Amino acid sequence: MTTIPPTEPMLVMVAPNGARKTKADHPRVPITPAELAATAASCLAAGAAAIHLHVRDQNDAHTLDTTAYQAAITAIRDRVGERMIIQVTTEAVGIYSPEQQMAMVQELKPEAVSLALRELLPDAAAERAAAAFLGWLLRERIWPQYILYSVEDIARFHDLRAREVIPGDTPSVLFVLGRYTIGQQSVPVDLLPFLSSWNQPQVSWSVCAFGVREAACALSAATLGGHIRVGFENNTLRADGTPARDNAELVSTIASPASLAGRTLLDAAAARQLFLP
Repeated sequence: MTTIPPTEPMLVMVAPNGARKTKADHPRVPITPAELAATAASCLAAGAAAIHLHVRDQNDAHTLDTTAYQAAITAIRDRVGERMIIQVTTEAVGIYSPEQQMAMVQELKPEAVSLALRELLPDAAAERAAAAFLGWLLRERIWPQYILYSVEDIARFHDLRAREVIPGDTPSVLFVLGRYTIGQQSVPVDLLPFLSSWNQPQVSWSVCAFGVREAACALSAATLGGHIRVGFENNTLRADGTPARDNAELVSTIASPASLAGRTLLDAAAARQLFLP
């Protein structure tokens, strides 16, 4: 098992809404650009240096529309300036093809983007187009974060890097502990199969988790050298099972005890030096 040295500064990213959550799940799930900007500001104050951004259409449904993305990005930048990295998602949600995902990114040219490996590269036939796209990201200095759901995804990631389908010396990944299933509850031990299969110490890894043990999973990752993503996308609860006040409370729950794991927090400027190619 190989990890980043635990003394390396840690990035806390907030994922405040996701593709599925609504105000029926929690009244403070941010949907509009103004709500997302306010959430970014409060989470910045709580210790987050990055935001994982989903946007919605007029019916509050998940969309990859670049106009919607630009409205949200502009609102966030107006509120927090360059003090947060804004990462957009290409999440398909069963709607968008790899071609549509890549086209959105090429039109928007965001600072950072999350890419689910199994969505962008569903099979070998998708590799040629994906390789060209990922090379373009590198040239444009757009930070890609590859989302991995299983040890099988890790094996494929290693293979794609070895064959230079995934380019660059220092890509980063997100290990997802759990799934979007009813009653999903991640636990810290879910991280162990990922780390047991991981053999790329030069590649930074982050963790997100589902349910009331989100904070426990995040703190375990922090202790082992990972970076953290928390927020209402995957969890709206405190560790005792009561509803969190807002996303900033979940950020603070992780950011405040980071020093106990021997970690300091990255600000956006330092995070850009670490993650942007």
